[in-house]
Amino acid sequence: MKTTTYLLTGTVACIFTTGALAQSYQAPETSWGVPDLQGYWRHNTVMPFERPRELGTKRAYTEAEALALERSAQQQVEEDNQPLDPNRPAPEATPLPPVGNYDLFWTDRGMFLPTIGGEFRTSAIIDPPDGRVPPRVEGFQDRLRQLYASRPDRNAGPEGRSLGERCLLSFGYNSSPVMTPVMYNSHMQIVQSPGYVTITAEMVHDARIIKITDRHSAAAEVQRKWMGDSIGRWEGDTLIVETRYYNSGQDYRGAPLDNLTVIETFRRESPNKIIYGFTVDDPSVYSAQFSGEYALTAMDEPVYEYACHEGNYALGGILAGARRLEVLGEQNQERTDGSDLQ
Repeated sequence: MKTTTYLLTGTVACIFTTGALAQSYQAPETSWGVPDLQGYWRHNTVMPFERPRELGTKRAYTEAEALALERSAQQQVEEDNQPLDPNRPAPEATPLPPVGNYDLFWTDRGMFLPTIGGEFRTSAIIDPPDGRVPPRVEGFQDRLRQLYASRPDRNAGPEGRSLGERCLLSFGYNSSPVMTPVMYNSHMQIVQSPGYVTITAEMVHDARIIKITDRHSAAAEVQRKWMGDSIGRWEGDTLIVETRYYNSGQDYRGAPLDNLTVIETFRRESPNKIIYGFTVDDPSVYSAQFSGEYALTAMDEPVYEYACHEGNYALGGILAGARRLEVLGEQNQERTDGSDLQ
């Protein structure tokens, strides 16, 4: 097993491993002479982002353990899909549980564990060795509380609602800052042209445009685009991407992105697999960098449009309900202080 470290800016390292089989594979090239990453790719897996604490520094499962993990995930879906008994007795009178949204039938969670460098990984994160996100820096929680205290009421207008509710960006972090699988629609399409690589995520059809260049534009720090400003370069058969200057409306794991730099690597391990590596660096949030990898597997089906707003009445309903509560509150105040009396 070989370990390779890639540096783009001198401050962030992206680490991944390659096995002997992957080393012998020669990726196809585009007509302009760079590795061809194009196609439709599946980005769902039973592998968690962080390693379960009880596994400690265990980086990989045995094949038998991996098969058992896959079967457990598949059984959960099978059991959830079983029809209900129409003659079942009425449930006991207990407080109602929280209202859910989807049962497992409607989701497309990962139920398989693709190998990475020949390993069945126990988590996407491989550095630090415990497979966990490093602790936040001292004073971060105070900073976060001040940030949230300065924000307007989330029901004051659409700007206060989440980006997913507003259909602006993928739910979770399916497209950025670290492309992480979510409960469904974790597919993507990669398209290349001379000087550019575009990654379109199925969830809310986010499109990341990566310019092949050695420096960010002068306007990037001011513009602060959604998903940040991504620049890339080729080193051998690996695309190395640096992203920074994120829009202030985004966050990552609840933290602001003012000082975040993410380094990603894309390398074809085989005709049907891309190894996607990432390193997260933000000294104002995390006590150390952390790195990891996912396997993107090829799929034959195209990525269809995610028409987020069609038939979506939730946002209007939420804000209309907030306005109604305000009216009811004012009416109640009038009755309380007697201002409605003649």
